[in-house]
Amino acid sequence: MYTRAVGFADVESEEKANPKTMYRIGSISKTFTSTIILKLIEEEKLSLDTKLSMFYPELPNAEEITIKYLLNHHSGLFNFTNEENYTSWMQTAKSKEELLKIIKLNGTVFEPNEKGEYSNTNYVVLTWIAEDVSKKSFPSLLQKYIVTPLQLERTRYQGKINPENNEAYSYKRGRSWIKDTETDMSIPLGAGAIVSTPSDLNKFYTALFEGEILTSSSLEKMKSLEDRYGLGLFQFPFYDKTSFGHTGGIDGFSSMSAYFEEENLAISITANGSTISMNDILLGALKIYFKKDYTLPTYKKSIEVNLSTLKKYEGTYGSDNFPLDIKIFVEDEVLKAQATGQASFPLEATDENSFIYDPVAVKMVFIPEENKMIFTQRGQSIELNRK
Repeated sequence: MYTRAVGFADVESEEKANPKTMYRIGSISKTFTSTIILKLIEEEKLSLDTKLSMFYPELPNAEEITIKYLLNHHSGLFNFTNEENYTSWMQTAKSKEELLKIIKLNGTVFEPNEKGEYSNTNYVVLTWIAEDVSKKSFPSLLQKYIVTPLQLERTRYQGKINPENNEAYSYKRGRSWIKDTETDMSIPLGAGAIVSTPSDLNKFYTALFEGEILTSSSLEKMKSLEDRYGLGLFQFPFYDKTSFGHTGGIDGFSSMSAYFEEENLAISITANGSTISMNDILLGALKIYFKKDYTLPTYKKSIEVNLSTLKKYEGTYGSDNFPLDIKIFVEDEVLKAQATGQASFPLEATDENSFIYDPVAVKMVFIPEENKMIFTQRGQSIELNRK
């Protein structure tokens, strides 16, 4: 119904993105992997109750962890991408043996099926299990069960980014767009190593929910939520409507896909660098489609603030009435913020001492002579002091 591409696939060569440009889709890959596992279950090569110990008995709690617990994030296996030094090795190829050792050493964070908690580890392990029971590589399984029957021309399991194949690099915002890291795809596997386009993603989710890939029984199992997790699916509300889909993020890439069953509507977005919220863009498009009240946003133009002024704002800010400390620092000549236990993010200047981060509706106003910062998020303000 509607497709649009904006921006650059490759900033350095000024290669513009087009509707066939492939982007890393990150964790949307998990819906593909879950679909492959359920196909193997339909072929009676596995069951949801099959134990992890049948394949990898050396992993913790392998006797209690089932295929279902891996699919719906109830295994308790530590999410290895949260490992403290993960970013120091994520761009280097890892063998299966090396990843198994990392997963084993990281252990567990709760007992199997005690609760649901997102973990990329689950889908890396599922990738290996799919290969073990089928005696085929994961790329071959992806091709056999999904890509070939659905004729997805711009979807594949990716290696190194190749711009000559109309594949996008990803970027982060500094004074200009800076090329981001490139995770080696031997690491995320079925948890995040697929590339695609919004059009192909829409075709995949439409085929999945219209029964072209799985049986109705398998699809219902995918959609069954426990602690908010389905089998490779999330549920997204929109007013009185409900959709199923997934989000993704890897390096500077971000993506979202959703399918509204009653309306037979699929919507997907992929990005290789953004300073605004993908969720806000998706919601805006849906409001327009469903004829809800919506005003196109206007963005206040950012201004350049010299480096010496930015340096005056550095420090750690906090308050007894605020649960987090916020570290402010300059990196790549850009002012950045990092709350306790969270990833850092760039701040955009709207005035010499006022900065915003649109994706989470944050505004920070610095008063360096008083060692203070006024922190505002979604209309709620608090004064934080520099420590």
